Amino acid sequence: MTMVKKAASVALASALVLSMAACGTNGGGNSGSSDAMTFKLGGIGPTTGDNAIYGTAVKNGIQLAVDEINEAGGINGYQIEYQFEDDQSDSEKSVNAYNTLKDWGMQMLVGTVTSTPCTAVVEETHADNMFQLTPSATAVDSIQYDNAFRMCFSDPNQGKASADYISENGLASKVAVIYNSSDTYSSGIYQKFVEEAQSVGIDVVAAEAFTADSKTDFSVQLQKAKDSGAELVFLPIYYQEASLILAQADKMGFSPSWFGCDGMDGLLALEGFDVSLAEGLMFLTPFTPDAEDEATQTFVADFEAAFGDTPNQFAADAYDCIYVIKEAAEKAGLTPDMGISDMCEAMKTAMTEITIDGLTGKQITWGTDGEPSKQPTVVIVEGGAYKVLQAE
Repeated sequence: MTMVKKAASVALASALVLSMAACGTNGGGNSGSSDAMTFKLGGIGPTTGDNAIYGTAVKNGIQLAVDEINEAGGINGYQIEYQFEDDQSDSEKSVNAYNTLKDWGMQMLVGTVTSTPCTAVVEETHADNMFQLTPSATAVDSIQYDNAFRMCFSDPNQGKASADYISENGLASKVAVIYNSSDTYSSGIYQKFVEEAQSVGIDVVAAEAFTADSKTDFSVQLQKAKDSGAELVFLPIYYQEASLILAQADKMGFSPSWFGCDGMDGLLALEGFDVSLAEGLMFLTPFTPDAEDEATQTFVADFEAAFGDTPNQFAADAYDCIYVIKEAAEKAGLTPDMGISDMCEAMKTAMTEITIDGLTGKQITWGTDGEPSKQPTVVIVEGGAYKVLQAE
């Protein structure tokens, strides 16, 4: 069913209806509370540290959707309470955040934002049989159990979709890859890209790795890519490292086509970055604020009014997550007095029965493996802004 997204002024979280904890005194049991009157959703992600741009976007995207849904009558007539915890993109801190939210009374988790912490936390939600929906953790193991689902593409899916797009649109036949071998996100995309490239006739002429300890000087990797005759360089990395690569390539006179994945989102907003260096860069993303459809423009306007910032894909994924939970919870007939495990079992089934039109995709469905099925979107940087590309 299509999500109804009602443009609404953002209410303060403190104005939400007060509730009793719905899952026992420690928040982690499976027994419900007969006097529970609200659903309690938790969120986890980095709001401080190097990845704060991602976690803050998710936190705010969730808040906007929660406020809209509450103003429209809630889920099955019940309001939502929402609490978000900072994990600084650290696995140990993420597990601690999960335990804090359990003590608060969390019944379902939206998170975590980044892959390695999510892989740690999914062990906890699996043990508790708590429903978990991550907006943006892309590693396969981040949703390895049947209680966990994701809104975004997995790393392998991004690698495959990138190779298919490059091949189907004739962007290049000789491709170099520069990737972070110490990062599960980057290496996971790289591995699937190379596998798919072989099957679609793309020649990977250079595959150059770097690590977290060597991500400032890319002269060696760029020289090898240049010497290989690569027409296009695939960058399955985050925008911080990509900004350095683009600048260093420009200085050495290397000007191939550039193609990346959703980690590129944020590049044009990076302080001190010369956006002209990104001209022509293409990357997979589920969302761009420059899209002209009414749903996107309403979301962007409401987000900017509420938080004074333009939303990125992480905010859109998180916003979609809450409407997905609403749809599945209403399909399953959830009430706040149900136990955590009972809620989770009902949500597992409902998630495979719903179809969602969201900001990050149309006609989205989920399999029992927790993976979404939706069409990828590719954007190109033109004139210092993102423009959606249509596959030929």
